[in-house]
Amino acid sequence: MLKNYFLIALRQLRKERMYAAVKIGGFALSIAACLLITLYILDELSYDTSWAAAGRLYRLTSEFRLDGRVETNADWSAPMAAALKDNFPEIEAVGRLMPHDLAGVTESNEIRRTDRQENTYAEHFTFADQSILDMLQVSMVYGDRAHALTGPMTMVITKKQADKFFPGENPVGKTMILNNDPKKTYTVTGVINDLPANSHIRYDFFLTLKEYAFWPGEQQYWGASNYYTYMLLKPGASAAKLQAHLPLIITKYYIPFLKQAGDKLADLMEEHARLFVQPISRIHLSTLDDELPHGDIRFVWLFAAVACFILLIAGINFINLSTAKSANRAKEVGLRKVVGSLRSSLIQQFLMESMVFSFLSIALGVLLAWLILPWFNTLTAKSLTIPWEAWWLLPAILIAAVVIGILAGIYPALYLSAFKPIEVLKGRLSRGTKSAFLRNGLVVFQFTTSIILIIGTLVIYGQMHFILNREPGFDKDQVVVIRGTGALTNDQVRTFRNELAGLPQVSSASVSDYLPVWGTRRDGNDFYLAGRNKIDLGINAQFWTVDDSYLKTLGMHLVAGRNFNSNLLADSQNVIINQALASQLHLKEPLGKKITNGWADLTIIGVIQDFNYESMRDNIRGLVMRPGYSSSIVSAKLHTKDTKGALSAIDKVWRKFAPAQPIRYTFLDENFAAMYADVQRTGGIFTSFALLAIVIACLGLFALSAFMAEQRYKEIGIRKVLGASVASITSLLSKDFILLVLLAFLIASPIAWWGMNKWLQDFAYRIHISAWVFVATALISMLIALFTISFQSIKAAMTNPVKSLKSE
Repeated sequence: MLKNYFLIALRQLRKERMYAAVKIGGFALSIAACLLITLYILDELSYDTSWAAAGRLYRLTSEFRLDGRVETNADWSAPMAAALKDNFPEIEAVGRLMPHDLAGVTESNEIRRTDRQENTYAEHFTFADQSILDMLQVSMVYGDRAHALTGPMTMVITKKQADKFFPGENPVGKTMILNNDPKKTYTVTGVINDLPANSHIRYDFFLTLKEYAFWPGEQQYWGASNYYTYMLLKPGASAAKLQAHLPLIITKYYIPFLKQAGDKLADLMEEHARLFVQPISRIHLSTLDDELPHGDIRFVWLFAAVACFILLIAGINFINLSTAKSANRAKEVGLRKVVGSLRSSLIQQFLMESMVFSFLSIALGVLLAWLILPWFNTLTAKSLTIPWEAWWLLPAILIAAVVIGILAGIYPALYLSAFKPIEVLKGRLSRGTKSAFLRNGLVVFQFTTSIILIIGTLVIYGQMHFILNREPGFDKDQVVVIRGTGALTNDQVRTFRNELAGLPQVSSASVSDYLPVWGTRRDGNDFYLAGRNKIDLGINAQFWTVDDSYLKTLGMHLVAGRNFNSNLLADSQNVIINQALASQLHLKEPLGKKITNGWADLTIIGVIQDFNYESMRDNIRGLVMRPGYSSSIVSAKLHTKDTKGALSAIDKVWRKFAPAQPIRYTFLDENFAAMYADVQRTGGIFTSFALLAIVIACLGLFALSAFMAEQRYKEIGIRKVLGASVASITSLLSKDFILLVLLAFLIASPIAWWGMNKWLQDFAYRIHISAWVFVATALISMLIALFTISFQSIKAAMTNPVKSLKSE
């Protein structure tokens, strides 16, 4: 019997090729999309799950709520790790990582073997405790993990870097020097296997924290927060119970420290501060402001919903076409029932047909996903692969085919098998044309989903265009950012800057590691009006070291006061602040006023116009600039259209100072755009899936319009004989579908407006969703629907009426 059902299904497929192509093609496209989205979601959810003790690994985080503001944090002072280990017996081990470029060493460096002369640029440096290697249980290629970072000035590198710097050698015992500084000579004590790509811990060089301090007393000082602190709980220990006891850290350490310093924050800590243990597997998808490249759990669920909707749209096509064609199969059902077929047998037959369509669609969909995957990887900035070798893949595909076949086919099977043979054989039943309510509802649902995606795409692209073209408060164009200058001495860097500034193609040059783009140095301090640091709460602001040509090079504007003067010794205690900090400190006339960070009193000599130095998701925060040289980056402002010639001239100057080190540069506007790569990726993904949803919906609309034209074949012929024009017949066949699309637009608009407003709330600087977005969407959806329908409508209207009426 199953063989018979299978043969009937194949016969139906051959008999109605166009409708079969729409069903299979729509399903295949939706399955390809679902497979790609599933790979994306699985990758996002897999971050930091591959560590041997992932279930017991946590990171310490905090939250501070005051006056309606919520500040989250993952940075801690150096003695925090020891305090956790001493006070909580359920903690097996604690370790620290330094994720920030505190001393011009972490993140990136010029590095070389001590027996070589040429420097090589390398990224992903961090300082770490020995316990970090033990907690992660990293596997070693060379060396002893238990003692790899226990000695001072030691370093562990990944296999990738070992193969690069020591090809074919065991690097253990070899020495490497950072930025040509003999004080930064490290001994390689271990080589670990490359860390997994799906981890927030993405470092290639681990520098020891043993006997290392960034300033005297730093390792015992509770007032600076520079480390991520990780905990490995003992087997069976409860993270919830540990978290409940964490307020002890506040009362035992932070409050006494703040009271001793006379900080008013001590009175607020116990009530407003909370500490949390964050599972390591949740770090990647958290919304914590920790300066790591993050995913977003909201987008994970959003893409999952999009995948389900796309699959649902394809399923709707199947249901619509199956029920629409019911009149053509009514007599088949009637005859089968007359000769003794049970309804259950008919349901099995129709489900078998659905299964055949599902299996063919799954096979084609997997093939399409495999072909599209390289493009999808480029779009999402990932390296996803289809796990052909996984034992679960084939069973998952088979189960998916069966489930999809049943879900898509169950309603048509119940619907078709319910026909009464007497009514059918008397010619009284044509349910395919009379029962249109469900079909119309499903078409409205399809286009509602598609229109929501179109509006979402337009809003995302509008926001992205706004961000990339909004004036950020500085001039990011034609600024060359030369990195790796930390390998020069301070005097060489200044001379290099002066020679660059003297080039005819360069209008100005500046030395500073602090730039208004990600990937450059940051240094947060609490600032007070001088003399009020024991009275007021501190205002957290950035504290940047810049030279006297920084403002000119980056096109920043002083709104009051003056710039630094390198010839004035008194300027060493002077600062320039931004408007935001002046406002936060309630300084109406800030020039000449003194502020302090608790270490020194600083005199304000200038106020700079606010500029965005972080993502536009956040409001502009306070900033203090002090004079000096932080020398691993030199920026040069070009004033020529001959960029190639200018870069060649810069390269010639560079070779005078560092002949053994290739020049490495980027452009500031490229770095600025990279800050919003996630927004661009989201826009690209949304656009792709919006187009796919529209294509699948239009496939169904195309087939339905063809069916309706087929049902009204003779009516069209009679109308033409009576003088109806092609335009009037086309309008007659199209108007019902256009009304459905208009209804879908009315339903979709408020849903899309609400959803995109929620998304835009993540941005402090955002567009307002204007009426043109909805007008454009309405026009786009109407044009798409008209284009889809008009082909079949015009074809039917232009058919010679003799062909449709000759049987009469």
